[in-house]
Amino acid sequence: LREREGPTPKAWEGVGLRFMTPETQTARARDLRKRQTRAEATLWQHLRASRLDGLRFRRQHPIDRYFVDFACVSLKLVIELDGKVHDEDRQQIDDYHRQQTIEAFGWSVLRFTNDQVMGALPGVLNAIRNHARLAGASISAGQGPFQRRPVPHARPPSFKP
Repeated sequence: LREREGPTPKAWEGVGLRFMTPETQTARARDLRKRQTRAEATLWQHLRASRLDGLRFRRQHPIDRYFVDFACVSLKLVIELDGKVHDEDRQQIDDYHRQQTIEAFGWSVLRFTNDQVMGALPGVLNAIRNHARLAGASISAGQGPFQRRPVPHARPPSFKP
C-alpha cells in the first residue's frame, strides 16, 4: 500500500456539520478554538465568563451547517470576525449565503474585521452592547440579566444553640 502524503485527515474533513456526530462536532469545535486568530483571542478575553455586561457567549458554536465565531444564545446574536481572506469576491459571496442561512434560523449577525478588533476594540464592544440593547437585553454597566448566580453552599452553616 502506498502511504498518503501530508497530514492525516481529521474525522470531519469533507463532511458537512449536519452529518457529523455530536462527538465529531465537539472535536471540530475544539480544533477551531485551538486555531483561533489573534483577533478572536483578543475579543474572547472580553466576552468570556460573561465579562461583557453579563452576556454569556460561546465560541465556535454550531448553527445549521456552520460553526460561528461567537454566539450569545439568549439573544440569538452571532459575532463573526473576518480576516483578509474575506475581502475576496468569492469569499464575500460565501459569507453572504452563510449569513442568510444563519439569519433564517432567527439569529442576528454582527460582522467585524480583525483590524477593527485589534485597532478599535472599545468601539467593537460598544457596538455589541448597543445591539444587545436593541435585541431586548436591559444592560447596565456591570449589571446584566445573564450574570451567573452564586452557587448555594452544599450544606448549611453549623447551628449552635
